[in-house]
Amino acid sequence: MNEAPSPRRDPSSFRDPSGFVFWHEGVLYRQINQVYRSHYEQLMGSGLLEQLVREGLLIAHEECDVAPPQPEQAYCVIQPAQLAFVSYPYEWCFSQLQDAALATLRIQALAVDHGMSLKDASAYNIQFHYGRPTLIDTLSFEAYREGQPWVAYRQFCQHFLAPLALMAHTDVRLGQLLRVHLDGVPLGLASQLLPGRTRLNPGLAMHLHLHARAHRRLNSKKAQPGRGGMSRTALLGLVDSLRSAVEKLTWDPQATPWSDYYQECGYSSRALEHKRRLVRQYLQALQPRAVWDLGANTGMFSRLAADLGAHTVAFDSDPGAVEACYRACREAQQANLLPLLLDLTNPSPAMGWELRERASFPDRGPADAVLALALVHHLAIGNNTPLPRIAAFLARLGNSLVIEWVPKADPQVQRMLAMREDIFDEYTQEAFERAFQPYYTTEARAIIVETSRVVYLMKKVAA
Repeated sequence: MNEAPSPRRDPSSFRDPSGFVFWHEGVLYRQINQVYRSHYEQLMGSGLLEQLVREGLLIAHEECDVAPPQPEQAYCVIQPAQLAFVSYPYEWCFSQLQDAALATLRIQALAVDHGMSLKDASAYNIQFHYGRPTLIDTLSFEAYREGQPWVAYRQFCQHFLAPLALMAHTDVRLGQLLRVHLDGVPLGLASQLLPGRTRLNPGLAMHLHLHARAHRRLNSKKAQPGRGGMSRTALLGLVDSLRSAVEKLTWDPQATPWSDYYQECGYSSRALEHKRRLVRQYLQALQPRAVWDLGANTGMFSRLAADLGAHTVAFDSDPGAVEACYRACREAQQANLLPLLLDLTNPSPAMGWELRERASFPDRGPADAVLALALVHHLAIGNNTPLPRIAAFLARLGNSLVIEWVPKADPQVQRMLAMREDIFDEYTQEAFERAFQPYYTTEARAIIVETSRVVYLMKKVAA
């Protein structure tokens, strides 16, 4: 008789003595420890949890009778609502990070109104759940004491305000500093990288430049830690000042390399509509629950998958395209489409403690289906990646594949080759099909009208 598998603690959940997340029989749970009991009971009894859940700002949960992995420390076990996909702040576009920041500040203001406060303000505690930034750490709250400053103030500035200011005032690509600095962008670094004019901005001057200087003094040998308190009114004023500083930051993407792709890619309107019909037909045949669209651009084909009911993640390396996709999703309140920044030639790796705290991009799969449309030629020719290596990587990501072959004679490929030597003798349709044969069987293929491009439907070979 086989024994049931033991609960498995999630490798990302180890820093908070108040509790931790664990997996049991494929379901995620959270153990709440005795040390957090009074704060949890206040959260449950104050009305704060109900309001946050009602506004979509906190993940809902149910208390359950699952045995805790560490019963000697446990107070109770809760089952949070399950997330469709876990993303990280360095994969968010500007508006996603800004919306997550504003959600965090709204949560803090409501917490203070209910006699509580956020003890941390990590961007990693926010996930996009049904299209909205949502706090997933129920243990982030503590009872508020009159005169207590906001202990998460510096963390908020490092995780949210500093990268947003750098993206808005210096270069949007500096959001990737969050991938290097997992505990948020150091305030001193942000202050040095920001242009001098930001010192005349009251919000940025106070919360970044002066904050960085105060932090340097505190870390110097001569500094003495301050003992001043903060009234409730002053605390709410601080939150409101941060909210104003965040809201005033803007980034309006100019024309980026891929933002006008569908206008310049060479598809006629008839060819583009035929491609849409083929992709929809293949997705209807697959009926996937989860779809990853690689090289999604502004999400034209991602929306096909989302409209068919699949939770769809639209990955692209262009910040302008991801920004446009997210703004469109937000405007349409599209709950099952998540745009994210991802460079497939250098995807998000496993990071953090023991390289297990933040999962790599492939380790968050596989998806039921992967869309790889007008992608292979960019990887094979633009990045010199052999077709067999592309096939092996895509096979790690999805159980089924809707993929487009773009031949060398295509105008887009000819433009790519115009400024370089053609060393790609193995870039042929026959070599493409041969590269994918070890991993997938081809269920269907069709040439897009008025082009020489081919769209394939492939399914994973049974192990």
